[in-house]
Amino acid sequence: MKLQSRSRQRGLSFLGLLVVGSVLAMAGVVVAQIVPTAIEYQAVLKAATKATQGTSVAEVRNIFDKAAVIDNIKSITGRDIEISKEGDKIVVSFAYQREIHLAGPGYLTLKYAGRSKE
Repeated sequence: MKLQSRSRQRGLSFLGLLVVGSVLAMAGVVVAQIVPTAIEYQAVLKAATKATQGTSVAEVRNIFDKAAVIDNIKSITGRDIEISKEGDKIVVSFAYQREIHLAGPGYLTLKYAGRSKE
């Protein structure tokens, strides 16, 4: 029976497996908290595009607020959007940020900005 020398062995030690597993678990927790904010951003973008159907500033804000209630948007309201006119089209733009608590004094800040599609 021939024994392999230690230098020819390959693989991951148990301690290395624990470290890699811990890093992957922490990354998974952070990603699980980021995904809902990205989904909410898509809903805000959809609501901003829908709000361009309004003809006055008050109506645009009202349409946005109604869409925000339907899509459960909590980060931004109709008062926070900027409404402008480019040519004969109404453009709705927005910017907001979300903070995700990581550990202790550490936070991950996500800044979202966008404008309605034409």
